[in-house]
Amino acid sequence: MSTDTESKSNPYLSSLDIEGTHAASLHYLNPINSATTSIQARSFGAPVKATGEVVFNTGMVGYPEALTDPSYKGQILVLTYPLIGNYGVPSADVMDDDISPPLPLNMESAKIQISGLVVCSYTAKHSHWASDQSLGEWLASQGIPAICGVDTRMVTKVIREYGSLLGVLDCSVDGGDKIPQSIDFSDPNATALVPAVSTPEPITYRPNTNTQPVARILALDCGCKYNIIRWLVIKCGMEVVLLPYDFDLEGVEKSGVDWAGSGWKGLFLSNGPGDPTMCGKTISTIQYVMKTYPERPIFGICLGNQLLALAAGAKTFKMRYGNRGMNQPAIDLRTGRCYITPQNHGYAIDTPSLVACNFHPLFLNANDHTNEGIIHNESPWFSCQFHPEAMGGPEDTGFLFDYFKSLVANNGLGVGRSLLSVEGFANRSYKKVLLIGSGGLSIGQAGEFDYSGSQCIKALKEENIEVVLINPNIATVQTSPSKITGADRVYFLPILASTVKDVIL
Repeated sequence: MSTDTESKSNPYLSSLDIEGTHAASLHYLNPINSATTSIQARSFGAPVKATGEVVFNTGMVGYPEALTDPSYKGQILVLTYPLIGNYGVPSADVMDDDISPPLPLNMESAKIQISGLVVCSYTAKHSHWASDQSLGEWLASQGIPAICGVDTRMVTKVIREYGSLLGVLDCSVDGGDKIPQSIDFSDPNATALVPAVSTPEPITYRPNTNTQPVARILALDCGCKYNIIRWLVIKCGMEVVLLPYDFDLEGVEKSGVDWAGSGWKGLFLSNGPGDPTMCGKTISTIQYVMKTYPERPIFGICLGNQLLALAAGAKTFKMRYGNRGMNQPAIDLRTGRCYITPQNHGYAIDTPSLVACNFHPLFLNANDHTNEGIIHNESPWFSCQFHPEAMGGPEDTGFLFDYFKSLVANNGLGVGRSLLSVEGFANRSYKKVLLIGSGGLSIGQAGEFDYSGSQCIKALKEENIEVVLINPNIATVQTSPSKITGADRVYFLPILASTVKDVIL
């Protein structure tokens, strides 16, 4: 497509000194005015061109796991953490022998799934006891382009302002440093992505022990991460029959033939890429199970959460820029407790549409109040939008696997449905906030507290909240007349009940 093009000069390039790299560029389309922005960079992956949806991930570590996550299929991934590559890439040949057949221990699928990678600062000089090769070597070996020398904070701010972008990553040797007259952008979400990441044939995974599995479950593979299979098999002790996304379960069962999944006790719905409404055959299978086996447990993760909702008759929508990272707060509506969760999704359930489906929200995102999980009012069916299996990220919500295991072991009995209202967690509007400073500090302490305080003020001002600061460290930017990091009013007073009361009143 032919567009107006803006080229951004890149001060980051002058500081790069990476052997074997050549000029490259990132082009992205502004969805508001259809203008194209081009950013100069340096290539450190495969010398090819790729198209995709430009998204960002805020994780500080875990790039081998992220790059092999099938949910990133069709996407150009921007990593916000500035230094990437310093611990290299572990070997894909190291296998987890606790499961049969064994799975690669350090990866989340059999290959890199992203279309391209964008980082700020890359180093090929990796150092880690498990490192097998550099990130650049790994990307190049699988034909994936990657660029460095990009202000990823700027790109992330653009995505947050305009939403996910369509992009072209040009690392070709003969054209990476040129701005083309026309650029063909391609939206990966306009096509079905799940068929490209699903298993073509059923695979049965069992614990590699002499003990009998707790139960046999079916798993519809829409791009299932390896660690989900590891958790279900190794930690829960279940036999998992992984099925293609379009497996005709109804047809097989009605045929009466004996097959690998005969005698199954529960159904798992995996994560995966793209628009959930394009998984029509998967949704039909879920509806068949819900109608035929209302007493059998169903557990979904990520895309599985959306598919369960669609099968029940609810709706989904595309988010502005999605939630991708390792620190998304999810509120458990059974207890009100908030968990820090890993996430990777660009679509979400339309919560109001659940009302007529006999489902209720189970988890709620504390940041944007999007749905993070659902549970049925009567049958043992539930799901979560985040990744309790992590890889990478915190495993604080791993108890959901135990919950699913207990439901399977007890034939669906024991579902708890005492839930808090979503409305009770609505954001409150504040006009003014009293910020209590650290008081006088020594030089060694001042930098840390000054930074945290100034960032707090910056965040509050972005929400148009007036900031009143009391008892600050004297030598701090918080007390300066800055419109960004300086408080609106400052009181150099001690933290005493009488002084704080005077300030408030």
